[in-house]
Amino acid sequence: MDGENRSSGKRLETLDRLKVGETGVIRVVGGEGILRRRLLDMGLTPKTKVMVRRRAPLGDPIEVNLRGYELTLRLEDAEKISVEEVKE
Repeated sequence: MDGENRSSGKRLETLDRLKVGETGVIRVVGGEGILRRRLLDMGLTPKTKVMVRRRAPLGDPIEVNLRGYELTLRLEDAEKISVEEVKE
């Protein structure tokens, strides 16, 4: 879901594409049914700031920091979350 955010003109990308140390703000949580509900229940909600802390040696899974805790996500799930990159 790479593209332009029409409201702010900033570039959107998926969470799995952020590099270690990069921060983004969640804009859209995709997926369907139970997967989407699980992502939302874990705190991955729109307007939440997330930072990629580390990646496993083979790249999957990734660990993100949000709301004061660390969460490990499979890349398959992270690619369903659109974020707007934040420069810090």
